[in-house]
Amino acid sequence: MSRVSSELTPLVEPGRSAGLVDVFRRRHLLSLIVRKEVQIRYRGSVLGWAWSYAKPLVQFAVFFFAIGVFLGMNDRVEYFPIYLLSGITIVTFFNEAFSNATRSLVDNTPLIKKIFLPREVFPVSTMLVAAVNSVPQIIVVVVISLFFGWDPTAMQIGGIVLGVIIIATLATGLGLLFSAVNVSFRDAQSFVEIIVMFAVWASPVMYQWQMVAQSVPDWLFALYCANPLTTAVELFHYGIWHPLDAPGAEALPHLWMYSLIALGIAIVALVLGQFVFRRLEGRFAQDL
Repeated sequence: MSRVSSELTPLVEPGRSAGLVDVFRRRHLLSLIVRKEVQIRYRGSVLGWAWSYAKPLVQFAVFFFAIGVFLGMNDRVEYFPIYLLSGITIVTFFNEAFSNATRSLVDNTPLIKKIFLPREVFPVSTMLVAAVNSVPQIIVVVVISLFFGWDPTAMQIGGIVLGVIIIATLATGLGLLFSAVNVSFRDAQSFVEIIVMFAVWASPVMYQWQMVAQSVPDWLFALYCANPLTTAVELFHYGIWHPLDAPGAEALPHLWMYSLIALGIAIVALVLGQFVFRRLEGRFAQDL
């Protein structure tokens, strides 16, 4: 009798999950949702995935001629289109993951009302979909860079990977936080749109970090460097633009120290997002 009872699964309160842990326990469900969202993106398209490679190529051509040639940025910053495209790639990943995660619960209202599943699966899946959509853009940037003599070290490749990890963690944490708030207060969605609009200017994408260092006090520049977006963009520049040996290419001061700080901030955002999500989760079905 004792042996049989010890093998029984402990009873749990209905409707409760283990949060993010439960999401990755149900990896099959997560992969199904990601696959569905990726397939929907190109449903009815003749070229399909080819568009994911065509768009960054068109972007590169636009940056090269419109900003590089006509505005003269090619003369000021060597390989400026690659500098710009590498920064925009990581910021676009953040913007897509954060924006879609904020809307993910509202967009999946029928599923949330009808069946029980770990609700965190929706913000996490949108981050993974954004990551999948970013892969072709990263490939295009790397291929173009190879044409110009890209020859990175292992540390520079590691910088690219670390930049992706920082943004993935940050976007997931903020996505959990704002998606939970957005269920009750749809103003959260509008607030996120404002954050996304400023994201590209809050990091050295259209400009170089030296311009900020020369224009603000040291303490404000330190806060600017600790911004996870700034660090992730500079890690991408370090991994993609710097190996081209562009004149004037200089890494952000204390890049690896600020990278650890940025990763710490992203982890704090993830923990806070999960905490708020769990606190508000009981109201989702009612408020939706």
